[in-house]
Amino acid sequence: MMGNHVQILEFSKYALELDAAQEVERIVGGLRQAVHQTFRRQGAVVGISGGIDSSVVLALCVRALSPERVVGILLPEGESSPESATLAHELARRFGVQTVTEDVSAALDGLGCYRRRDEAIKRMFPDYAPDWKAKIVLPGNLLDQGTLNVFSITVVRPDGQSFTQRLPLQEYAQIVAASNFKQRTRMAMLYYHAELRNYAVVGTANKNEHGLGFFVKYGDGGADIQPIEHLFKTQVYQLARYLGVPEEIQQRTPMSDTYSAGSTQEGFFLRVPFDILDVVWFGHEHGMPHDAIARTLNLSTEQVERVIADIVRKQRMTSYLRMPVADMGHASE
Repeated sequence: MMGNHVQILEFSKYALELDAAQEVERIVGGLRQAVHQTFRRQGAVVGISGGIDSSVVLALCVRALSPERVVGILLPEGESSPESATLAHELARRFGVQTVTEDVSAALDGLGCYRRRDEAIKRMFPDYAPDWKAKIVLPGNLLDQGTLNVFSITVVRPDGQSFTQRLPLQEYAQIVAASNFKQRTRMAMLYYHAELRNYAVVGTANKNEHGLGFFVKYGDGGADIQPIEHLFKTQVYQLARYLGVPEEIQQRTPMSDTYSAGSTQEGFFLRVPFDILDVVWFGHEHGMPHDAIARTLNLSTEQVERVIADIVRKQRMTSYLRMPVADMGHASE
């Protein structure tokens, strides 16, 4: 993607700019080799949600394999935004690929996804009912305050009135564990369609998601190939512009399609806008002094240090998600 060293004098907020044409060709070549030679498959299945990441991955797969060898799978459930399906169909039309829609609501219901989650919510809000909505949130923007990543839950009544409480550990764990059925069920369905066609499952995680643990193990993190895992979110947008992803998708606020009340990725997990997070992270990775990063972004050194501390903390706390399966076969007797 880029060189491993950045000269301090050259560092700026433009340090993450790509040669989009070159990067696309590099990824396309890697995709083609991975699908045909490594996995010996004939095409690709991509779960599409109307979001920027899955849209870029679909476009890359089309370039690598042709539209006839790519299938876009829509995986809605009862709490999905209708806008996601509209944008996903527009994306598929733009790139000429076949789509399949698989509503996973019944599977989630059978697994007890909603019931188990709602049990935990009702312990905090006894009046919570099926026509209410809910989402998990973190404290506000890290640039404004240096609070730790303490999760709260916000519930919204049908009349729009909302209530927020800090989540105790037991309730947090149950809500997350139940909600993760959504991503794991979707991945199971992607593998059904991949195996049906002798295709590979191509994942959509970017560097922000993979590096900070913003994914579900064996859910959206369980694909055969992750072609944009090395790209910061702002770089994914650069490829989207080059590839001709529909403007409506490029302009859409990145959402976490998990909670019924709707939640932006920034509000749910990241706590910093991507254009700031990515530059700070990049500078930190390359050993840039904190005050130099701050000057580049017109921030205080304290703000930059808060963001870096949060990146390091999330990487440490979610490291188990990125670990390979433990092989116990060579353990000493």
